[in-house]
Amino acid sequence: LLEFNHTGELLATGDKGGRVVIFQREQESKNQPHRRGEYNVYSTFQSHEPEFDYLKSLEIEEKINKIRWLPQQNAAYFLLSTNDKTVKLWKVSERDKRPEGYNLKDEDGRLRDPSMITMLRVPVLRPMDLMVEATPRRVFANAHTYHINSISVNSDYETYMSADDLRINLWNFEITNQSFNIVDIKPANMEELTEVITAAEFHPHHCNTFVYSSSKGTIRLCDMRASALCDRHSKFFEEPEDPSNRSFFSEIISSISDVKFSHSGRYIMTRDYLTVKVWDLNMENRPIETYQVHDYLRSKLCSLYENDCIFDKFECVWNGSDSVIMTGSYNNFFRMFDRNTKRDVTLEASRENSKPRAILKPRKVCVGGKRRKDEISVDSLDFSKKILHTAWHPSENIIAVAATNNLYIFQDKVN
Repeated sequence: LLEFNHTGELLATGDKGGRVVIFQREQESKNQPHRRGEYNVYSTFQSHEPEFDYLKSLEIEEKINKIRWLPQQNAAYFLLSTNDKTVKLWKVSERDKRPEGYNLKDEDGRLRDPSMITMLRVPVLRPMDLMVEATPRRVFANAHTYHINSISVNSDYETYMSADDLRINLWNFEITNQSFNIVDIKPANMEELTEVITAAEFHPHHCNTFVYSSSKGTIRLCDMRASALCDRHSKFFEEPEDPSNRSFFSEIISSISDVKFSHSGRYIMTRDYLTVKVWDLNMENRPIETYQVHDYLRSKLCSLYENDCIFDKFECVWNGSDSVIMTGSYNNFFRMFDRNTKRDVTLEASRENSKPRAILKPRKVCVGGKRRKDEISVDSLDFSKKILHTAWHPSENIIAVAATNNLYIFQDKVN
């Protein structure tokens, strides 16, 4: 998974092995102005290790579920990363000087004989090769019974929330041993469980407002000013189902896998299995825009159910001006929808067709019948190659796309 920081200078990625790799954008050089935009590895560190819960005899995977940057306050960078159970706050900082000339130690770090020390030395800072250090500053553990699926930093920069299948907790960055439960949908009898929380996010400007989505295809907007426990939502967004589209798979494919506020805070975007929807916060009964991501899969739901692909959780992102949205698909395809012109494009992230500085060609999928030579038949799509995670630079047309084991970074050809 991928996350640009607030300036777009850094891009953090997390992997199945619990590692976080941060890429930094190259500074513009006088003799090669066009090279601006290359991202190089800046820092790599192990964020989570595999653990074992002996009480429940459960292995806890080290796989990173989400990464969120904190807005930068000083020279160091801070980010949150989480696996299924534990959220960690990391500080990433640069060091290019080291102190030399200690009183009680020699240059190799060995302790000196105190009887030999006859004068007071003042340590001095000497330049050294740049080192990027990642240190864990806080570990927020033991608050989730179920798997964490979302973390979101609040706009007050003092709190953040973490959501699992049935509960959402509010944390203060300074306090690791307790969190405040703000949503709890766990029924008294687990046999009555009908839905789970799938994603949650804070409003970008109002620190009291957040949304969470459910496996039933609904979105609830909550206001923490109304009550401490937000089990009663203030707004409830749901689109009534078209009876003509009803099928055995309706419930599964209506489950929302991602929810994102627009940068303006006026809209929310949700992704379900086949579509991306944009909702206006002032209109709860239906979305104002619906985009078909891969409608040609509607006839393939049976086989997608059998190979478990129907449970894949795709994410969606806005561009910096909220005018274009992007989300992933299969066969290493990803989709972009322009909200103003209503044009859309399918692009492919694969090694074969993405040499550096190559221009991406739009892809088309054909259903049945005759196939043009540049089209791909729906039957030859590779469902093992999927793009679940994408990220968009906060201000420029630079996108990052994670395909199975590769990270692709694309930018518009103006640069």
